Amino acid sequence: MPDVYESLGVPTIINAVGPATRLSGSIMAPQVVAAMTAASQHCVDIARLQARASELIAEVTGAEAGYVTSGAAAGLLLGTAACVTGLDPLKMNRLPDTTGMKNEVVMARSQRNFYDHAVRTAGVTLVEVGIADRFSGAGIRDAEAWEFDAAINERTAAVLFVSYAHSEPALPEVVELAHARDVPVIVDAAGQLPPASNLHRFIDEGADLVAFSGGKAIRGPQSSGILCGRRDLISAVALQHLDQDVLSELWEPPPSLIDRSQLPGAPQHGIGRPCKVGKEEIVGLLTALELFVQEDPDQRWRDWTQMLEALKDAAGELGNAELGLVADRKRSDVPTLQLELDEEGAGITALDLVLQLQQGDPAIYADASLRSEGLVAFRPMCLRRGDPEAIAARLRQLLG
Repeated sequence: MPDVYESLGVPTIINAVGPATRLSGSIMAPQVVAAMTAASQHCVDIARLQARASELIAEVTGAEAGYVTSGAAAGLLLGTAACVTGLDPLKMNRLPDTTGMKNEVVMARSQRNFYDHAVRTAGVTLVEVGIADRFSGAGIRDAEAWEFDAAINERTAAVLFVSYAHSEPALPEVVELAHARDVPVIVDAAGQLPPASNLHRFIDEGADLVAFSGGKAIRGPQSSGILCGRRDLISAVALQHLDQDVLSELWEPPPSLIDRSQLPGAPQHGIGRPCKVGKEEIVGLLTALELFVQEDPDQRWRDWTQMLEALKDAAGELGNAELGLVADRKRSDVPTLQLELDEEGAGITALDLVLQLQQGDPAIYADASLRSEGLVAFRPMCLRRGDPEAIAARLRQLLG
């Protein structure tokens, strides 16, 4: 089969950053590609397909229900909308106008990020708590549980918790105080896989909704994600996401996903309608999720580590630079190969090196997040056979 990107005139790259969206996400397993191709050859009722997806996601996560979204950010938008409207179709029809509704979402100031724009898209206002002076170097404190409690009021629709190893306070503390005030908690866990145990960890800790990316470690379609949690909230998600261009007499949503008896009528197209998910993405995500859960994490770690060791060995001794493998599973479930650059001796900065790698043929993308420390990182999640040797050859060319 001819190279589709070559025919389009778009060069492929070597991705040593990882499954970042801007670099087109992960590389899907052949079984996932085959499942998506098979799914594309038939028509189904999308609501029924999502209902079955809900059951399968619930089995894996331990949640009451689940839903396939067009990415983790879409899950945050849909989840926030569900917390604002509940099962009220009149409120659904008004979004993002939240006048008179619960329209505030509380979160730690230290957890603010570009992706919370998806939350604000639902028409809510973010209420920040805490000052993260541990990050500024001015002190050691961050947001504390009592500050969340003080910020919650009659307008609070939800609490948003962004999960990282350094997130404070701990999720169970946030859940306890939020639930005491009858406020749901949404967890942004987009990049918190592996380990696979995180699929149910946040539900076990009491979260009401959890959003995961489907196109990163799960290796599903890049335009897919998982939202899991309370059944009533997932139902509200479905109502604001699915195509509602149907006569009331012909509207027969599966009761396991949408209990029509709880509604006065069907809502219009919801605020999530632009976040369409096709049958191919739903089937691909479910296939990838099954493979991810079944995969031996020890074998995955060994494969990734061997990939980076091959890169290190192929590079050999480099001028003014040293390659070191960072492989501590207690700190991260993804090993990293770090290049420590003597910028003065090399005559270039770490940022310059990353740029030169990116401008080569083939283009090699590396992680420049630690450039201020003279470090360049290479990660294995999206590397293919032959990529380590190609990266090593380019490093030798640039550094000698």
